[in-house]
Amino acid sequence: MISNLDPVIHAPKRLALMALLAHAQDADFGFVRDALKVSDSDLSKQATTLADAGYITVAKAGRGRGGTTTFRITKQGRAAYGKHRAALEALLAGADFITAPHSVETAEL
Repeated sequence: MISNLDPVIHAPKRLALMALLAHAQDADFGFVRDALKVSDSDLSKQATTLADAGYITVAKAGRGRGGTTTFRITKQGRAAYGKHRAALEALLAGADFITAPHSVETAEL
């Protein structure tokens, strides 16, 4: 279960970015920045990490103040996000803990 968590995606800001992109065809820089409530430099850093892993693409058009940057999740990124999400859901549901050979006993009040 824990081994299925992706350390690249797991960081909160990157997880939020992946979740946003998993539900959109693409998203522009300003929209993502505002939705995640992060600074320009922080978003750039998080997006670069995901792009370096092959999980998103970053497309730039134009230059200067009129330029636009657009993010899109890749097929590899969608698969990694799905696997990470399933691992998180299993962890939060306690699935592996329920089937573990040593059960945790709850204290009686």
